[in-house]
Amino acid sequence: MLSQVISAVFLSLWVSSCVVSSVDDPYMTRALQLMSETPLIDGHNDLPWQLRKQFNNELNKVDLNTLSTTHTNIPKIKEGRLGAQFWSAYVPCDTQYKDAVRQTLEQIDVVHRMCQSYPETFMFATSSADIMTAFTMRKTASLIGVEGGHSLDSSLGTLRTMYHLGVRYLTLTHSCNTPWADNWLVDTGSEQSEHNGLSPFGKQLVVEMNRLGMLIDLAHVTVAVMNQVLNMSKAPVIFSHSSAYTVCPHKRNVPDDVLRRVNQTGGIVMINFYNDYVTCSKTAKLSDVADHFDHIKRVGGADIIGFGGDYDGVTRLPEGLEDVSKVPKLVAELLRRNWTDAEVKAALGNNLLRVMKEVEKVRDDLKNTKPDDVPIPYDEVKNSCRTSHGYQISGAVRPLGTLALLLTLALQALITVTA
Repeated sequence: MLSQVISAVFLSLWVSSCVVSSVDDPYMTRALQLMSETPLIDGHNDLPWQLRKQFNNELNKVDLNTLSTTHTNIPKIKEGRLGAQFWSAYVPCDTQYKDAVRQTLEQIDVVHRMCQSYPETFMFATSSADIMTAFTMRKTASLIGVEGGHSLDSSLGTLRTMYHLGVRYLTLTHSCNTPWADNWLVDTGSEQSEHNGLSPFGKQLVVEMNRLGMLIDLAHVTVAVMNQVLNMSKAPVIFSHSSAYTVCPHKRNVPDDVLRRVNQTGGIVMINFYNDYVTCSKTAKLSDVADHFDHIKRVGGADIIGFGGDYDGVTRLPEGLEDVSKVPKLVAELLRRNWTDAEVKAALGNNLLRVMKEVEKVRDDLKNTKPDDVPIPYDEVKNSCRTSHGYQISGAVRPLGTLALLLTLALQALITVTA
């Protein structure tokens, strides 16, 4: 009996402290109000990769209500007011040319199973409309982004299949070049450029993503790829988890000239919380992350900003943003820095919703365009783990470059005329 009384007293004191805290911090009160009106949409969370690392995707052995070894679990999601999440279907670069497609499909599968296992918390989503439906139901809309073009094995058919399975963005590279795109490490000088940005097949893939209605994610690519995609994409692009290069000159971040181009093309930069990208050091504070928000707003405007925490994909997080539950503190900090309600709502989710709607519009406008079924040249992907079925490479019939083919036809015509 005494223990029950003591528990009741402690509960009463805890509730009272929460009320006092809310009254004492009008910015937090306002932040929570805005988050009740507009969904917080986060661009990148690696919980699915943690489920593989820690449990080999045996979701039946995990309870997301009590999981304590990750930045993300259901109580933290609810406390953080997470309205929508792009869950990352990520597999490392060492899977390239091996089993990347299989492993990525398994990551897509685990996101679907998360939604099926916790239907009271998650709603699987593939569209801007789905996000708002989930928000009205007080559920976290769960979308999928594939992090790294190596997951496609250079196949447009694989891209389309993943789209049909619910994938709504592709990060063109991770931390390795693909046979058709250069990754961000090229800009550090630690890797060599193989394509001067995008190869011809890489440009095919961008066009096909526009046709499908898949968001093009430029986190992890070189500046050359950023600019090439911004030049050619019919739809706005995203940076799902990148910060401002001027604030922290790390090559994973976005330079000012690109921020201005993102503004001109209607895209969005979803700001990363990883200490190394926030302060270019091992330590950071919540206010340092807010500095990135302020800088991007100054350079590109409030309409290109979003949240891309990179929770469960990084090893170091700022003081005050240690897990998913802490994000409302960052929203309150923006308000403390005189961000307007409209600007905060834009960053929370309205910007991403606008981008998704435009990508969906481009898809609808291209609905009568046939899928691109021209494969990448075999010589660009030939390796010991890849077969050549479908490619005509035996005997006298071999793939030719365009110039070689024209020269061959011209020679044949000359022989015919002189014969």
